[in-house]
Amino acid sequence: MNLEWKIKRFEALSAKELYALLQLRAEVFIVEQNCVYQDIDGKDEKALHLIGEDKGEVVAYARLFKPNDYFEQASIGRVVVKEHSRSKKLGHILMREAIQVIKTHFDQRKITISAQLYLKKFYESHGFIQTSDMYLEDDIPHIEMKKE
Repeated sequence: MNLEWKIKRFEALSAKELYALLQLRAEVFIVEQNCVYQDIDGKDEKALHLIGEDKGEVVAYARLFKPNDYFEQASIGRVVVKEHSRSKKLGHILMREAIQVIKTHFDQRKITISAQLYLKKFYESHGFIQTSDMYLEDDIPHIEMKKE
């Protein structure tokens, strides 16, 4: 795998890049997880888009927010890895990259996320701790987690 990372603001995304990001998000969050919800939520315009490509194919992606654009602290959301790339531990690489981008672009170390409950241990391995009871978001169990 020859991974190339791109960091782009919404206005810098080409139509082809935006299409690939939305396609991956729909593929995983709507089809694979069988969850009908409004993915295009009006927050893409505020986010930094972290895109991991392998030979031109988007295989990893996350939205990064500065403080007060999503939560009071900086935030990471829409964390997604293409199904055929998950066995390569790409999710861990994506999270390390996302945390580093928040440090370098926003000068922040405190991060809040809304995590799917089944991924609690995954996020804990990156220093996040659970800070809320379970709640339903789009009928999927979630928890708030923070990294200090």
